[in-house]
Amino acid sequence: MLTDIMYVTIYVTDQDRALTFYTEGLGLHKRVDHRAPEGRFLTVGTPGSPVEIVLWQNAASAGQPVREGMGVAPGPVFLESDDLRKDFELLRERGVGFDQPEPVEYPFGIRIEAVDPDGNRISLRQRTRAGTEA
Repeated sequence: MLTDIMYVTIYVTDQDRALTFYTEGLGLHKRVDHRAPEGRFLTVGTPGSPVEIVLWQNAASAGQPVREGMGVAPGPVFLESDDLRKDFELLRERGVGFDQPEPVEYPFGIRIEAVDPDGNRISLRQRTRAGTEA
């Protein structure tokens, strides 16, 4: 039986640049950095979570195009915050770029999309808690 999610992959053009963005910009932690003849296996993650994001070098797949008519396309990874407006200000001070000037409220909480150096969109969310305001 399947028990957990191990990895989610984000394709990047430059692993060192991506590592800087995801650690120094978003504040994730480097987990694995293994160099082998077939390629570099590089992962980051949030403290306490078993899920790791693989930063895999593949220039042809890097970035995520947004299609016309589909509205705001979420990123391939959703990171959760307990105070997204506060985290947004901190990340913006660190130089992280976003697709909108401020987080927006939606039926399930608050959201905004960060954009990495390759154009990959990283969805940042704060869920509405039962009985609390978003």
